[in-house]
Amino acid sequence: MPWLWLRGNVAGLVIALAFGVVLDVAILATWIWADLFDLEIILGLWAATAGVWIVGTVSALAAFPPLISTIHTAANDGIFIAARDAYLARDWLLAETKLRALLIVSPTDGEAQLLLATLLRRVGRNREAREALEKLSRSDSGATWKSAIGRELVRLDAPEAASAGDPEATILQLSTAHNVPPAGEAAA
Repeated sequence: MPWLWLRGNVAGLVIALAFGVVLDVAILATWIWADLFDLEIILGLWAATAGVWIVGTVSALAAFPPLISTIHTAANDGIFIAARDAYLARDWLLAETKLRALLIVSPTDGEAQLLLATLLRRVGRNREAREALEKLSRSDSGATWKSAIGRELVRLDAPEAASAGDPEATILQLSTAHNVPPAGEAAA
């Protein structure tokens, strides 16, 4: 369950569903339909339940990534500022590199996720930009940026309209303080 709960991992869903199904069948076979099953089958079901539980626990303990840090350090702020400056200077490669590095150490940074999605849209990687925006909109950190996410999705839906207008109008206006929403945007 930790894989599913904290990371939304599909393998975690499979393990959680397998455990739930095997546990339910074992309970039903033991107490409800006891006369339908032999003792060996009931013991096998309980052994399978224990096995799935052990596999899930071992996989969670062995390969579970470290806890996500929600504390923004000065180093993270420095990386974001460097990425933002590279974005504004239209150095797309440097900006993307900095943003991806920041998102490795701080994957819940909504402002960095939004800037990365905006950058991906600007360089024409619309599918990746849409995926990043949809992921951000489903996360808790996306609540602060709901209107900006909506604007970016509209721009993705009408790329010819955005390119026909002023190209500078499509630059995301970011505040100078890290993770502080621009004026006029309130946390939902």
